[in-house]
Amino acid sequence: MSDISAESVTLPHRALPLANWADCYTVTIFDPEAKALDLARAMFERAPRWIALLLALRNSIVVLFGLKSAELGVADGETVGAFPVVSARDDQVVLGFDDRHLNFRIVLDVTPAGAQARKLAVTTLVERHNLFGRIYIFLITPFHKLIVRTMLARMA
Repeated sequence: MSDISAESVTLPHRALPLANWADCYTVTIFDPEAKALDLARAMFERAPRWIALLLALRNSIVVLFGLKSAELGVADGETVGAFPVVSARDDQVVLGFDDRHLNFRIVLDVTPAGAQARKLAVTTLVERHNLFGRIYIFLITPFHKLIVRTMLARMA
């Protein structure tokens, strides 16, 4: 996964102005016509099975706390995987939803990187509402980083 780069995120971010946690990873893809929504769908379609298993485990735990579950896959219409589309245009798609413990957004930005390439940046923004939200992010961050880096590597 050496072609994946971590980048800094400046807060506040327009996709989630009250975010208090963020990260961003980028990769170069060789598709000069790449559109953000298409890339988001491709990322979630191509997720390895172990990611689906981790999400199933997560869902079985968070339901005990009355939180929303997430199902990985690609749905038609206004969602990509388990994530509602907040906004979409050719160069950017914003996914996410709000819950009791936190609000989050996944922002996929596509920018030119030469004549035949595009830079795909995946920024995760989280607005933690309470102690449970802070603990949740602390516990899932290592898994989140591995999942995002793996999915981006598969896009390269």
